Amino acid sequence: MGPEERIVIDPDVLVGKPVVRGTRLAVEFIIDLFAQGWAERDVLQNYPGLTKEDIQACFAYASRTLKAERVYPLERAA
Repeated sequence: MGPEERIVIDPDVLVGKPVVRGTRLAVEFIIDLFAQGWAERDVLQNYPGLTKEDIQACFAYASRTLKAERVYPLERAA
């Protein structure tokens, strides 16, 4: 199964957010875990339904989405 088949969007699951197929784990949730400093092994241990390929698919989906979106700079803290 390729990355594009691992991420699905269903309006009845998490209000249509992209999720890993067969789970209710949103792509943004998986990316946020890594942003918080989780290692791949931590994610896989805590979410045994996920595979390394699922995680890679989340990053690939996020990358493609960012390339296709208009990006706005974050405001700097004073």
